[in-house]
Amino acid sequence: MLEKYIRDRRKSRDILLMTHIVLGYPSFEESFEIVKQMVEAGTDLIELQIPFSEPMADGPVILKANQKALENGSSVDRCLEFAQEVSRRFDIPFLFMTYANIVFKLGWDRFAEKMSGIGLYGAIVPDLPPEEGKDYINAMKRNNLNPIFIFTPETCNERMAYLSGHCSGFVYCTARKGVTGRQTSFSDDLGRYLERCSKATSLPLAVGFGVRNRKDVDFLKGRADIAVIGSQTIRLVQDHGPEAAGEFIRSLL
Repeated sequence: MLEKYIRDRRKSRDILLMTHIVLGYPSFEESFEIVKQMVEAGTDLIELQIPFSEPMADGPVILKANQKALENGSSVDRCLEFAQEVSRRFDIPFLFMTYANIVFKLGWDRFAEKMSGIGLYGAIVPDLPPEEGKDYINAMKRNNLNPIFIFTPETCNERMAYLSGHCSGFVYCTARKGVTGRQTSFSDDLGRYLERCSKATSLPLAVGFGVRNRKDVDFLKGRADIAVIGSQTIRLVQDHGPEAAGEFIRSLL
């Protein structure tokens, strides 16, 4: 269902936008307002990050947001309630992004069943490779959910094909190695890497890590299906409040 949504929407759009929020940052009330602003501005999908104390794939901006959300009392149960609220209120796909310890503690089956009951479409768990995530993958598939895996510029072609075989919905391609939020060079090297990605999978490609402005999004047109916006939105919310999210998303379209 997620892949079909992306394919159908791409018929009338050069590229889609997927945005990212940390649940409970700056507060759950403000998180809801950020989602509302993003949806009304035209975002196509949203990653809902369940905060974790050691978010290994995240740079300083998202790390700080995780820490602040946890300090403010963000819990897995509250994140599940929030996800249910927004998925029922807004007619776009929502996905969870979190880390393996969160899912393991909740239980692979329970996590997938909760997601299915809420109406989410899939999950990104960056520290859980297929070799260690068979129970997770099976639970997701039993509940008609999409386990989404990650390509990086260091991933060889054979590994890309292997990951694609366990993935559904789309593949998340990081624009560079490292963590979120750092500067990314949108260059010929990135273009060649995305060519490798497209040859390795028949799934749509989402590209994140360093997408900050309209120029970056335009570079990805014709090379990817989804531009992923994460740290830059959180920076703007920190400086200007939730209302800045909608204006920023509109500037990218």
